[in-house]
Amino acid sequence: MNGLRTVYQHAGVVFSGRFETTVNELTDQLPALRPEIMAEAADEILRIGDFDCDKLLVEEEKGAALGGVVALKAGLPLAMARRYNYDIPSFKVPLESEYIEGHLYVNGIQPGDRVIVIDDTISTGGTLIALLRAVRELGAVIHDVVALVEKVDNHGVERVLKETGITVKTLLKIQIVDGRVVVL
Repeated sequence: MNGLRTVYQHAGVVFSGRFETTVNELTDQLPALRPEIMAEAADEILRIGDFDCDKLLVEEEKGAALGGVVALKAGLPLAMARRYNYDIPSFKVPLESEYIEGHLYVNGIQPGDRVIVIDDTISTGGTLIALLRAVRELGAVIHDVVALVEKVDNHGVERVLKETGITVKTLLKIQIVDGRVVVL
């Protein structure tokens, strides 16, 4: 995980409206995302996740690239949640995250599916809570949940556990201290 650690050690920090957030190669393509970093991220998720399931679900905005690689390597269909809707059947679920309030529109999950949910970063837990709510309300089963990076000071892992009863597995823990990213 040396490449991922380096990416976060060199990440920039911006204020997102409510929190300080990282700007980096993996989530923002600043600089452009190198294939070896994407491969390392996907391999680490595959290492700790339980992929004996039917589908993988990610949030599209920052999770699509990572989700696509993980789904391909795991041999699983990829379902997406988007922040916008157009004239297709989608399941609408409320969302309150570090960045926005609104809705997610989930496609590709069917009743009875066993789903692993993947997130690039867990901060406040809002995105994962919305995704987990959607999976359950659609009649599917949450098989496992993995977040690549955990912003520990925002307590998202604890919030997800408290509100859903689900434990989120994380790989890399970070803090933002004095405007800089500290990898724990």
